[in-house]
Amino acid sequence: MFLTLFILNKVFNLQKSWMKNISTILSVIALVAIIVLFFLFINHTEQIKKISVATEKQSASTFRIAYFDMDSLTAHYEYFKDGESQLKSKESVMNAELSSMQNKFQKKVAEWREKGSTMTQAESQQVQQEYASMEQNYQSRKETLGDEFAKEQGEIMSDIKKKIEIFLKDYNAQKNYAFIFAYDQTSFIYYRDSTYNITNDVINGLNAQYKKKN
Repeated sequence: MFLTLFILNKVFNLQKSWMKNISTILSVIALVAIIVLFFLFINHTEQIKKISVATEKQSASTFRIAYFDMDSLTAHYEYFKDGESQLKSKESVMNAELSSMQNKFQKKVAEWREKGSTMTQAESQQVQQEYASMEQNYQSRKETLGDEFAKEQGEIMSDIKKKIEIFLKDYNAQKNYAFIFAYDQTSFIYYRDSTYNITNDVINGLNAQYKKKN
């Protein structure tokens, strides 16, 4: 009986010691788990911050704006200057033709005035018809020449615009600007950072292309 109680007591004490050790081990495991979770949380938070910063930087870098000065472009783009010269020549020829018609018209009117007192009624009616015809021909020719000039001017300007667009499309393949706009004195822009001024690139690039085609 005594031996049995002794053994049971030993077993109880051993079990108690085990329970105590298990409790200690579980406490240590729980503490380690908490520390691991804490570091995981800190690391996860840092990763989120890095991703957020990278996203902000990427968003800022993908929305870039540049501009070029239209007045400088028209002053130094060779194709524009050649087109302008072509239009001036056409305008000069047009004005010369209209001036010639007008001079003939005025000379004819002067002749009629000299004969005014001696003209018969039939001659006077003929003069009026001829006057109306000459005036109509002059106005008709003036409108025709004006339409031709406007058409040619529009074609040249449209071609220049197209060439600028094609150049900027190729140019922007490496630059990745979101917008590239033309600035002139009539633009509703009150401030522009010269850092984003690509005027020289545009002029040099367009002139290089124009020289190759000529």
